[in-house]
Amino acid sequence: MSGALTEPFPIILGHEAAGIVESVGEGVTYVKPGDHVIPLFMPQCGECSFCVSSKGNLCLNNDLRPARGLMMDGTSRFTCKGKQIHHFITTSTFTEYTVVHETAVAKIDAVAPLEKVCLIGCGFSTGYGAAINTAKVERGSSCAVFGLGGVGLSVVMGCKAAGASRIIGVDINKDKFAKAKELGATECINPQDFKKPIEEVLKELTGTGVDYSFEVVGHTDTMTAALASCNMNYGTSVIVGVPPSLSQISYNPMMLFTGRTWKGSLFGGWKSKDSVPKLVADYMGKKFNLDALITHTLPFDKINEGFELLRTGKSIRTVLKY
Repeated sequence: MSGALTEPFPIILGHEAAGIVESVGEGVTYVKPGDHVIPLFMPQCGECSFCVSSKGNLCLNNDLRPARGLMMDGTSRFTCKGKQIHHFITTSTFTEYTVVHETAVAKIDAVAPLEKVCLIGCGFSTGYGAAINTAKVERGSSCAVFGLGGVGLSVVMGCKAAGASRIIGVDINKDKFAKAKELGATECINPQDFKKPIEEVLKELTGTGVDYSFEVVGHTDTMTAALASCNMNYGTSVIVGVPPSLSQISYNPMMLFTGRTWKGSLFGGWKSKDSVPKLVADYMGKKFNLDALITHTLPFDKINEGFELLRTGKSIRTVLKY
C-alpha cells in the first residue's frame, strides 16, 4: 500500500487468515468442502529440492520475489468488471472468497476458533519460529528483540518458551512495553532515550552483547544495529522484518569475521503444510497464548480503521471478520 514492496497491480492483498473450504477443483484430494483451513503464503509442494530437504522451509513454488501475482499455472482467478486482478503471495485474503493452490493451504482442527488461529497464518508463527527454529535460542541465554509489534511480541514468546533468561525489548513506542513484559520480556528500552547507538546500550547492559538478536521492523539501519548488538564471538542475529524492495545494506565485515552469525527467517522456519496443523493443536493445548496478541476485532468493511489502528501503534493485531 505504501509502495515499499513491489507487487503487480491491481491486486487483492491479505495473507494472514483462516476460513472454510467452499468448493474444490478437479483433482484436489487434500481438502474437501467444509474443511477448516489456513491459507499458506509459503506453500509446501513436498516435491521440490527445498521441500524434501530438512535444512529449510522455503518452497520453490512460492510467489514472493519476483512476484508474478498469479496462480502456479500462470493464470488469475480474480476479475473485476472483466479485467484481471492479481493474487497476492498465493493467498489474497482480503476478500470473502479466495482461490488457493492445494499446496498453499493447511487443513486444521474444525474445533479451533478461526478468529484466533488466523494469526498462525503468518504473524505468530513467523516470530515464534524465528526464536525456536531459526535462532534455536538456548535456555539461560540473552536476547534482544527490535520491534514489539505482533511479530516481535511473538519472538518474545518464542524466546521465553525456549528458556531465555534475559529478553530485552527494543521499541520507540513505550506503549508497547507493558504487553511485551506480560508476554515474557524482562526489560524494555527506547533507543530515543539514549544519546549513544542502541547497540552500545545493549552491550553495556549485557557486558559483551546479547546471545541472540532479532530485527522485526524491516529497516536496514535496525538490521545492522541488531547484528552489532550481538556478542562478537558466537552471537546470532536474525532478520525477521521484511526489507523494502531494492533496499541495500552495508556493514563492517569485521562484525562477521570474529564469529557472529547473520541469518534470515521466513515464516519462522516452519514447513508450512506440515507445521500449521501442529501449531493449531498446540494453541488448543494452551502451549501458547494467541489471544494476548489480538487487541481489536472489526467487521471487514472497517478494514481501513484496522490499518489506522496499526499505523498509530494502537493495535497489535486487528482481526477482520466477514
